[in-house]
Amino acid sequence: MTALTAERMTKGAYPASLGAQDWRTAAIAMLSVRVIQGFIYWGGGSRRFIYAPAKLDPTRHQWMANKFQTAMPGALFGLDHVIAYMLQHFWLLYAGVIIFSAIELIIGIALMVGLMTRAAALISIGLSIALMLMFGWQGATCIDEWTMAACNLAMGATLMLGGSGAYSLDNVLLRRNPALAERPWFRWGGGSLPLPMTESGFRKLGLAVLAFVLIFDIGTYSYYRGSVVTPFHGGPVSPTKHHLTLSKVALLSDGSVRFHVYLDAGTPEAPAHVMKAELLGADGKTLAIWNTEALTKLPASAIANDFAYNKFKASDYGLVATMGAMATVTLPPVANAQPKGATTLRLTDVSGHHFIGRLTVAAGAS
Repeated sequence: MTALTAERMTKGAYPASLGAQDWRTAAIAMLSVRVIQGFIYWGGGSRRFIYAPAKLDPTRHQWMANKFQTAMPGALFGLDHVIAYMLQHFWLLYAGVIIFSAIELIIGIALMVGLMTRAAALISIGLSIALMLMFGWQGATCIDEWTMAACNLAMGATLMLGGSGAYSLDNVLLRRNPALAERPWFRWGGGSLPLPMTESGFRKLGLAVLAFVLIFDIGTYSYYRGSVVTPFHGGPVSPTKHHLTLSKVALLSDGSVRFHVYLDAGTPEAPAHVMKAELLGADGKTLAIWNTEALTKLPASAIANDFAYNKFKASDYGLVATMGAMATVTLPPVANAQPKGATTLRLTDVSGHHFIGRLTVAAGAS
């Protein structure tokens, strides 16, 4: 596109060529996509900075770290370790939450008003990918988090290619300074004009973006739920059924039992309740038992949580934990019990599900 054509476009005198007319028509057709995509991200940032600031207050239960921790069990590509590291380093966690929220707010506004639209859309793609990799596995009745991120990814990709050639601040900037039409940074980052590519080059770019969106969206859907080339399944990490992983189970010399426990599946909307703990021998016989009353009376000193947010704690109904909680728990000695020879610790939740941990430290360990 020549500078003369760009100038004519900015003044509203659109050339008669079918390509320019179609570009303008497509820009108007995408207005709803652009504005709503922007509103989605603006809404995420504005809720934290303006309408619900408790989400950014570490002293409140709405603090975003709690939501962040719920994503840890099902996060992909090692992001669970990144989340755990951030949860244990407050300065990094707080900076991350503030920066992420600010980016959402700024990108949302930029898309709604059409300012540096392609650059904003590209950043929104990055946000969608990050959210899908962390939260995509969640969703109790359907794959809610995946659906939102998948749609946002496709919308961002569309806006990155199509720009904002109608009713945008990019157009205002170009009208005031037609020379911007010849600046590569404005053509690639703004949205008033088509990308500075041949028709063949643009088609190849569009198909490459489509391939990425299809592979990423359908691939993650297949991983989380199947229903593509395999039958439907509940996912490697269940978003509905709580699961506890036990490790480092040790029978101490005084008859107490120490173990590490991780709530690594289930819905964050409801806590998990552990109603009973048992030491079992090789023959499956119960050698020691801690019932609901005993678990309810555990002192705070007996539960060392790995994180300061979602935790294990004693409640009126045994041990209670929220999604992503990790802790080292010490069960006191049981009077008249004979725990020697125990090989297994078994926890039972409120639904009657059992979770097993093998003793890894012999009796007499400290």
